[in-house]
Amino acid sequence: MAKEGGEQAEETEQMIEKEPAEGGGCSGRARAEDAKEMRAVVLCAFGGLNKLRVAKKAMPEPQEGELKIRVKACGLNFIDLMVRQGNIDNPPKTPLVPGFECSGIVEALGENVKGYEIGDRVMAFVNYNAWAEVVCTPLEFVYKIPDDMSFSEAAAFPMNFVTAYMMLFEVANLREGMSVLVHSVGGGVGQAVAQLCSTVPDVTVFGTASSFKHEAIKDSVTHLFDRNSDYVQEVKKISADGVDIVLDCLCGENTGKGLGLLKPLGTYILYGSSNMVTGETKSFFSFAKSWWQVEKVNPIKLYEENKVMAGFSLLNLLFKQGRSGLINNVMDKLITLYNEKKIKPRVDSLWALEEVKEAMQRIHDRGNIGKLILDVEKTPTPLMANDSTETSEAGEEEEDHEGDNENKERIPFIQQ
Repeated sequence: MAKEGGEQAEETEQMIEKEPAEGGGCSGRARAEDAKEMRAVVLCAFGGLNKLRVAKKAMPEPQEGELKIRVKACGLNFIDLMVRQGNIDNPPKTPLVPGFECSGIVEALGENVKGYEIGDRVMAFVNYNAWAEVVCTPLEFVYKIPDDMSFSEAAAFPMNFVTAYMMLFEVANLREGMSVLVHSVGGGVGQAVAQLCSTVPDVTVFGTASSFKHEAIKDSVTHLFDRNSDYVQEVKKISADGVDIVLDCLCGENTGKGLGLLKPLGTYILYGSSNMVTGETKSFFSFAKSWWQVEKVNPIKLYEENKVMAGFSLLNLLFKQGRSGLINNVMDKLITLYNEKKIKPRVDSLWALEEVKEAMQRIHDRGNIGKLILDVEKTPTPLMANDSTETSEAGEEEEDHEGDNENKERIPFIQQ
């Protein structure tokens, strides 16, 4: 067991000390910079929250066509929970640095990079490795930040708004007078969908969310239902013939319900499967149950009912299918809408890198309204007990003793 722990420690490198240095700085970060190293969140192995740790890693340098970015903020998404569990197709090998989007300042340019200068404020997609002090990513995935957009807003912008825009306008062809049903409307994508729908005249938005979020988000949608209610019947009371667009990030039994709610020529889009994530670690039972609940779609029935069934994955579109040019055009349109003050990222809370475990738990509990952000420069809130993201010297999981959770809670910096 000691050998196993030694190998794991070698793979993930040394743990960063979490006590702040004098003057409010981070002693780990200062030493990392001096030695051309950086702090990063490392996923040691697929599994629970205790597989995450903050470690020192070699600082990357830009290759040809890449920009080196000094990261200020990183976005957290539900897909990051699925990655942590290994609950995705063809997951990469561990150890790895998670994260797919960030914002920061250009620190260096690789060869043949044009249009950017050192010091530019940017936001970017990253094919993993975003949760770190420094990232390198190809030019095609980088975008300049509007002057009045904060780094935390910029880290909350690319994934959520591009996903929402692509589904509404590129896949479903949203137009004036149409109706949309969106699940988890209190989350980052859900709020982006609601804002983009408001840019089109006379669009009716039906949303589902946990009841405790209703007061905070009630003005962003036309009709709001509890996520545990019989929303199908509630929608039909208002619109007997259903809706034009269904955006489903849940999967499972909601697939059949969504298809059943579609009007003729309506579009159902699956863009997530959060119902498959029911616990801290991957559960074959939850996966099987969710898959079993998916209604088996008969193409003849789709043909007879004039309905469209689609799927959307932004990460696959970017990193596997090479459609960055299309995404660049969408980002231009979104930045224009932001500058016109028609859309604005909704940031739920800011967390230090060392608080990634608590941030992920907040997403898992569906406690966020808008986007959670890792603030690279934020000092972590001290814990009453040892941080359970650490592992023992033997590399085994620390026990989370019953009753300890109250002592281990951190209070995030909540955006107003």
